[in-house]
Amino acid sequence: MKTSVTTSATRPADRSRHWHQAIAGAYFPLDLKFRNSDHFSGDLTIWQFGDVSISRLTSDALQYLRLPHHFRAARKEEFLVTVPARSEVFFSQGGSEISCSPGGFFLERSHEPYEFSHADPADLWVLKVESRALADRVHGPDRFCSLQFDAANGAGGLFTDMLHLLPARFDTMNAESRIAVGRQLVDLLALAIRADDRILVSKSSTVRNAHLARIEAFIRANLRNPALDPDLIARACGLSTRYLHGLFGDMDRTVASWVRELRLAACKAALEDPANNQTVMEIAYRWGFSDQTQFSRTFKARYGMPPGEYRDAFRQTGNIAM
Repeated sequence: MKTSVTTSATRPADRSRHWHQAIAGAYFPLDLKFRNSDHFSGDLTIWQFGDVSISRLTSDALQYLRLPHHFRAARKEEFLVTVPARSEVFFSQGGSEISCSPGGFFLERSHEPYEFSHADPADLWVLKVESRALADRVHGPDRFCSLQFDAANGAGGLFTDMLHLLPARFDTMNAESRIAVGRQLVDLLALAIRADDRILVSKSSTVRNAHLARIEAFIRANLRNPALDPDLIARACGLSTRYLHGLFGDMDRTVASWVRELRLAACKAALEDPANNQTVMEIAYRWGFSDQTQFSRTFKARYGMPPGEYRDAFRQTGNIAM
């Protein structure tokens, strides 16, 4: 099934209500805040591939709010995977915030409040998938709603290439083919998530991966604690320090190196955020680095330049090749 919705044929006074209904039908209920509801313009096309939907949404500036009352009566949990093709979008959920530009993608969980917005006209590709289907492929997908993934390279590039390609082939497929390629698209999404260096767990349903999921959740929740070390992590997760090191040894990395990598990524995102007015030292301390000299040296080794220079260069160009 293919569905198209547009505001172009709707009276200006009815456009906000019309768009509310369109968004709820395509995804799930949300509160919308318009910059100018009478002059709002939006177009939405949805392609259904079995239990998976792909949609393309173009619209003027808008803010979407998912609030607790929206999902109290919801029957099933779903995820939206958003791939911006034009303009930067802002997303906040579970205490984490990201700004995603074209070249990235991120996940939104339906059963937790969130805010999604774009200040400029946007062109968005969105995959909607049931939580159960994604959880069958990656353990605990809700953990990834604070991360921005690469939509231009590797498995992430394959995922977004297929996302863009399938609608053009939609009319030539029968129902069975659409179901099959929908599943393959979710497989590619899971592959892109598992391939990211920031993800510990690659498969589910084992004791080892259950431990890793618990460890990862604790580390992400405590990155700002400068006392976060293997002993603290092991105690909090009910493990021996030796066993913790063994889990990481199986993946050819150390606990400390992975914590450092997550902290560096958080600092990099803060330095790229034009709304963040904190000094480099304040950002470093906020994310658990207690020694500014060591932080600058480590950041330069990872990203090719000191943090202050990185911030200046990024704000001048909007992008830095790694």
